[in-house]
Parts: sequence; C-alpha cells; structure tokens
Amino acid sequence: MTDWNKAVLDLTRDLVRMQSVTPADGGCQALLGAALKAAGFRVESMRFGEVDNLWARRGHGGPLLCFAGHTDVVPPGPVAEWAVDPFAAEICDGRLIARGAADMKSGLAAMTVACQRFVHDHPDHPGSIAFLITSDEEGEARDGTLRVMEELDRRGERIDWCVVGEPSSTNVLGDAIRVGRRGSLTGLMTLRGIQGHVAYPQEARNPIHDLADFVSAVNLEPLDRGNRHFPPSSFQMVNVHSDTGATNVIPGELTCRFNFRYSTEWTRDALIGHIESLLARLDIDCDIDWRDVGQPFLTDEGTLTRAAARAVLEQTGREPEFSTSGGTSDGRFISPYGVDVVEFGPINRTIHKVNEEVRVDDLPVLQGVYYRIAELLLMEPARLTGERP
Repeated sequence: MTDWNKAVLDLTRDLVRMQSVTPADGGCQALLGAALKAAGFRVESMRFGEVDNLWARRGHGGPLLCFAGHTDVVPPGPVAEWAVDPFAAEICDGRLIARGAADMKSGLAAMTVACQRFVHDHPDHPGSIAFLITSDEEGEARDGTLRVMEELDRRGERIDWCVVGEPSSTNVLGDAIRVGRRGSLTGLMTLRGIQGHVAYPQEARNPIHDLADFVSAVNLEPLDRGNRHFPPSSFQMVNVHSDTGATNVIPGELTCRFNFRYSTEWTRDALIGHIESLLARLDIDCDIDWRDVGQPFLTDEGTLTRAAARAVLEQTGREPEFSTSGGTSDGRFISPYGVDVVEFGPINRTIHKVNEEVRVDDLPVLQGVYYRIAELLLMEPARLTGERP
C-alpha cells in the first residue's frame, strides 16, 4: 500500500534539490512527467524559446480540471545567511528549509501525489485532469503559461477549472484561498525639460519638478476605493534618474519607472488613458513605454470556489477567506480564456526570503486538499450546489 504522506514529502525534497533558478527547470518537469505518465497521463513537453513547459492530461472528455504551477525559483541570495544549504532539502524542527520549498515545489509535489492517489482510487473517473507546469513564472513570464495557453486555445483544448498551487495561506494552512489578483501595469517614462544654469531657472525647465507635479497629481485623490473583492488601486514610483554630473546645472531629461497595482474598477486601457490625459493637462513633454504585466482577474463564487472551500474545511477545519491579495501569478494568463481559477497552497510568509520553509506536517494536509478538490469536482458535483459550506 502506498504511503501517500511519505510520497509527498519525498517528492518535495527531490524537487527542491534540483537547482531550477528561473528560467531553468533543472530536471523537475522530467521527474513530475514520469510520475504522471505512470498514473496514466499523456505527457507533452512544450518548449518555447529557452523555457521548458509541461502539459499532461488524463482523460479525453470534459469537464477538465487543471492543476498549474511553476518549477522555477528565485535565486537563493546570500547563501552564507541561510541556516542550511538552500538546495539540500534539510529538515529542521519540523520545517523543510529550502529555496522553492513554499514557492512552489511543495504545491507541485502535493498536486502530483494527490492525482496519483485520485487515479488509484478512481481509475475510471469522469472528465479529465491535467497539469500545466512552467519554468517561466518567476522571470519574464513570456514563454511559459502564456504561450501554453495560446497553444491549447489554438488546438481547441478548453480548461473548465484551474487550481494554481501558489502559496496562498497567510498564518496557517488553509486560512485563505485566492480567487483573483490585481492587475499590474508598469510605465517607463522619459521626461524632457530644458537644461540650464540653476541660477537662471526662468531659462530652463526642470523635469524633476515636472515629475513632482505628476506624482502629486496622481496622488491628489485615490485612483479608486476598491470594491468588495479588491483593495484600492495603488501607484508607486520605483526608479528615478536625472543627473548632469554637475551641481549647478538643471538637467534636461529624466527617466523613471512606476507601477500601478489596480483593481477591477479599471481596465488597462482606461488607466493608461487616465494617466496620459493627466500628463497632457500638466503640459509635461514625455514618452511612456507601457508594460502590461497582467490584467486583474476574479473568479466569481461558484462550483470551483465551493469545492476549494469545502476541501479546505474538511482537511483543516478552517473556513478560508476568499482573497485577492499578493502580487501577480500565472492565473492572469489562464483566466482570460474563460477558466475559473483559484490559488491554494502553503504559508507564504517566507517566500523569496532567506530560509524559505514549509512545515512538514502541512504537506499531507495540502495533498489531501487537492485530492478532495478533484473528488468533489469530478466524483461528487452534486455536493457543490447551494451556498458555500
């Protein structure tokens, strides 16, 4: 008899030992693909540019439940500050400490083992189960999930529900399920002034002062007040440069970078239009290169959110909050195809930090949540009618 709890810990440790710093996969997808192939999945490698992606599916008909995630991790940072080797998968005081332990190799391992267990228990399950795994989430995110979804759309494969294994929990496993994310829009702006002597400002135009006027105008009133799903949209300057190398010269040019994290109160085009109109009113001479990092998405309460909430409640005893907090995720590339998307995974407190960790005792519970989501959606859909449990 398979010890599923041991299997998820072993697979997590195997994955974190593979040094898959973005966009490298480090062999993770081959390991996961072999496990899924043994469980009856048709495994397909999709490589775009320098990025490895994996698409695996079991079943031919609908509905299609997809588990999604990424094998790439951020660099470990200063290794000397880690309590252990960040890729040794060591366990200390009940915690697996490693880069990628929480974000998100434990989620991938738990999903894989949950589906192995599900297929073992329900070999003739209705519908289909799939995995979409990329090594391009922590980096540019242009040749990963985005490209896979374009290919799936081209050949007519439609996902109904998607569970992304991002670390969604805040303080304890199961206290939150993400049902959406804010949009992210970056502007790279060049402001043109008129260079001159600081003693004769009337003969010059200072682009630093223009930037100050712009920032003040953006922050004069809130962009919006949010809504019941999203906090208010925010604006942050993240980089400014303007320097002639002399202390008595007004610069003639300034470059800067800023970012909006915006709610569903805005569309990308409406937000861009708002900012460009504001710049025109201020008579600021500038060029902006807009970078669309991802538009906001929201999954309405329904079959998938009820399945995820019920599974978390059954396995943890907690009724999770539906949240849209955090940065961006690959859910932004999946949702636009009409897919209901939720994100559920381990505690996110240490992600991207030195001594990233996941609690060993949380791993079998996480596996149990994913298993029950699959059971509820494919085997027990009648239990998901009505109100949230």
